[in-house]
Amino acid sequence: MKLDASKFGLAAGAAFAVVWSICTLLVLFWPSSMMALTESMVHGKFSGFEWNFSFSGFVTGLFGWSLGAMITGWLIVTLYNKQMKTAK
Repeated sequence: MKLDASKFGLAAGAAFAVVWSICTLLVLFWPSSMMALTESMVHGKFSGFEWNFSFSGFVTGLFGWSLGAMITGWLIVTLYNKQMKTAK
């Protein structure tokens, strides 16, 4: 089955935009809990660190993560489709 790399890339980018937005809201409403979760995820301690929010930072992160997901999704499907051609 051949997949559409462009559509998959757009879907991945949209999904990451939603995840980024939800993550930002979680940090805004529960900053200490999200800091503890982040410390657990990276196996580190961020004593003295604090969240720094700005609208431009939100937009920059939204764009960066979405673009990265779009490119990664496109690449995965492109490689998948090439492998499917050679498997036949």
